Amino acid sequence: MSLAGVATVAHAEDLPTFKLEMTDGKLNPARIEVPAGKRIKIEVRNTGKGAAEFESVQLRKEKVLAPGADSFVVIAPLDPGEYKFFDDFHQQAQGVIVAR
Repeated sequence: MSLAGVATVAHAEDLPTFKLEMTDGKLNPARIEVPAGKRIKIEVRNTGKGAAEFESVQLRKEKVLAPGADSFVVIAPLDPGEYKFFDDFHQQAQGVIVAR
C-alpha cells in the first residue's frame, strides 16, 4: 500500500460518522441529520435475515449488504437540504439525510 493510500484511509476515519441499521425493511434511524458542507461517512449494518441495499439516487450511492454484514459509504459535502435513501430490497424502507 502506498503512503497516499494510508493517508486516504486515515482521513476517511476522521470524517463525521453516522450509523444506520437496516433490518428486514426497517431503517434505524430513518432520519439522519448531518452537517452541510462537510464530507461524511455513514456506517451501515444489516442486522436482518435477508440482504439489504442502501441506495440513494440523489446521492448516486448504492451498497449491497449480506445478512450480518457491515460496510460504509462516504458522501461528498452536501448543500443544505434533504436527500432521500431507501433499501432497494424492501421498497417500504424509506429514509432521509438532512444536511444543515
